[in-house]
Amino acid sequence: MTETTKTTIGTDSSAGPITRFLRATEIDTRLLGMFGALLLIWVGFHVYGEVFKGGGSFLTPRNLWNLSVQTASIGIMATGMVLVIITRNIDLSVGAILGVTGMIMGLFQVEWMPQYVGLGSPLIWIFAVLLGITMGALIGAFHGWLIAYRGIPSFIVTLGGLLIWRGAAFLSANGRTISPVDATFQLLGGGPYGSVGAVGSWIVGILACVAILFMLWSGRQSRKRHDFPLRPMWAEIFMAALACGLVIGSVLLVNAYPWPKGILKQQNLPEDAFVSHGFAIPVLIMLAVAILMTILMTKTRFGRYVFAIGGNPEAAALAGINVKWMTLKIFSLMGALAGLSAVVASARLNSATNALGLLDELYVIAAAVIGGTSLAGGVGTIYGAILGAFVMQSLQTGMVLIGFDSALQQIVVGTVLVLAVYLDNIYRAKTK
Repeated sequence: MTETTKTTIGTDSSAGPITRFLRATEIDTRLLGMFGALLLIWVGFHVYGEVFKGGGSFLTPRNLWNLSVQTASIGIMATGMVLVIITRNIDLSVGAILGVTGMIMGLFQVEWMPQYVGLGSPLIWIFAVLLGITMGALIGAFHGWLIAYRGIPSFIVTLGGLLIWRGAAFLSANGRTISPVDATFQLLGGGPYGSVGAVGSWIVGILACVAILFMLWSGRQSRKRHDFPLRPMWAEIFMAALACGLVIGSVLLVNAYPWPKGILKQQNLPEDAFVSHGFAIPVLIMLAVAILMTILMTKTRFGRYVFAIGGNPEAAALAGINVKWMTLKIFSLMGALAGLSAVVASARLNSATNALGLLDELYVIAAAVIGGTSLAGGVGTIYGAILGAFVMQSLQTGMVLIGFDSALQQIVVGTVLVLAVYLDNIYRAKTK
């Protein structure tokens, strides 16, 4: 069979041009809608600033760079929340886990470890990161054990965990703020020194484009081997150009944000020197987590089991899937990601505080749901959760820029969450 006979996607002449285009490129319409909503939020806040505040500051390299850094912590946890919600569970404790692991890591770096290895030892930040991730994984595994093997609903277990671990975070340091954290550890939170610079960003961008081209080529070869319909070559080229264009645009954006004059002065550089921030390290951590979680969900047996459990837990158990063991592992993974988010959040603040991660569980759940994860279970994507995290953080950042008070911010966030679930119900009703 020749490639010409295999290329059948999007060739239905009875459909309209937009429908044929979407079918040929296989663009997810939900993903397209989320991108559109995100752009609408960005443009709306910028125009509001232009009209009512005497100058728009949202669509600037500085604000968008900071937005990406602020999204990292929520985005990392949202990738794990997708798995939890797909399997018809919920985790209300992720913010508290972030808080307690962040506090323990702070104590470890400031009060415990230095007396044995000395200040500035590279062992401090390495063991601190490992401690935070391991502690989060163990807490999550304990929650998973209670849910899977003791039969306690996930809502109750994690609600109790929210209260318990938030209290434990306060008691661990008697309400004190622990700072400053290790200098190397601090780089994991971003900032001028916690970025890869212009050259590093171009290297990341080029590698990303190479990976995109390889995945498109590999996917086409796989379709040929299995006699699946192929996308038209123009659609392949369009998708490659679109994806690489977004990557290159991101590189140009982060490289357009220079170091502030105060940092230049500290480094004995001229005040008019232009030194790019480039991609922040926490953003690269979030992207790495998103890639690994996507592979886990789409290319492994573990991911297939997650969707099977979410679709029908009883049928999954009858098919031989150890649902209880899978549930424990999913919650352990969620806890580990909360520990990793604690690394990013505490490093960004250069301290561990009692407010670290406060209400983050609501933003994480909202990000997953806005990103298309169904509370009924069985449906969800990692990239959707990342986009949902950007939507949530964009709303919060935009409202701060235009002067909305915290009470109004909470009203808007709550309204958006309810609206997202309502629209999801409408979408699923139409696609049945």
